[in-house]
Amino acid sequence: MMLQSRPDSTPDIAASVADFTQQVSIIERELSKVIVGQAVVVRQTLLCLLTGGHALLEGVPGLGKTLLAKTLGQILDLKFSRIQFTPDLMPADIIGTSILVSDAGGNRSLTFQPGPIFGHLILADEINRATPKTQAALLEAMAEHSVTVNKTTHAMADPFFVLATQNPLEMEGTYPLPEAQLDRFAMKISLELPALGDLTEILKRTTGSAKPATLTLLNGDTIDRMKRLVRAVPASEAVHAYIARLVLASHPQSPTAPQMVKQYVRYGASPRGAQSILLAAKAMALINSRANVAFEDIAEVVRPALRHRLLLNFDAQNDNATADHVLDDLLIRVYP
Repeated sequence: MMLQSRPDSTPDIAASVADFTQQVSIIERELSKVIVGQAVVVRQTLLCLLTGGHALLEGVPGLGKTLLAKTLGQILDLKFSRIQFTPDLMPADIIGTSILVSDAGGNRSLTFQPGPIFGHLILADEINRATPKTQAALLEAMAEHSVTVNKTTHAMADPFFVLATQNPLEMEGTYPLPEAQLDRFAMKISLELPALGDLTEILKRTTGSAKPATLTLLNGDTIDRMKRLVRAVPASEAVHAYIARLVLASHPQSPTAPQMVKQYVRYGASPRGAQSILLAAKAMALINSRANVAFEDIAEVVRPALRHRLLLNFDAQNDNATADHVLDDLLIRVYP
């Protein structure tokens, strides 16, 4: 069964909730054949994809970040493109460039040669190893779904999903992402070390002769319909007000800011953070087989949606306080 649409292409929510839930369940089941013990990471990555956002995966090497992106592209039949970010990578290496081409008559003209950014699912591997100039080359593509070369605008493929990775431990030879670029990511997803049972299963799956195989189940058109359905999910005035209060309370100068925010936060979340929360909560509601947003949906997505949008101060570093600690306290202090 495919997602049903009205003649004006607006999805019929009531008729499509069950199908949406089933489709996500199928994707997660196929990913679990390859990715072991990262159910939360998989779910949050899908939330970014289904809301039209981009994801930043943070974790030490060897946790399956690249494998997750590649497998997701296979399951969804999306054109996968990997860009290995290094200090010598230039913007043209990502976007592409114009080259001089001669035709049969000997006439020469400039022809645009697309770079690896022109795909459906883009893995920006170790994005913080590239210079700020190269990092900034992603900004227009991520925000506008287009790039401009020689005054000509080129549209990106649809769907277009950037999955960037970075190593939180190795700081030498890296360039921290500026706040403006971090804000372009709908979520920052943290990967943890696997538990004992999961690590044992990883060894069984990856050191033998047999390799797990996944099926190609969906395509870009289905993903686009699912994205339209997410935006069609209604949210009450109380839900909008609750998200607004959470975001405003993340700023230390706000009169509603909790003590931990005033103590540890230098600058709070942007309005784009509020948008990410609401869209992710809408997708979470559909995954939970509901056609409306509940407060528990918001609680599930606040941390990945805002953790990279809080600018912490030196007191937070001295006290080993993280953005997640602040957000956990924020959820307790700010009532629905």
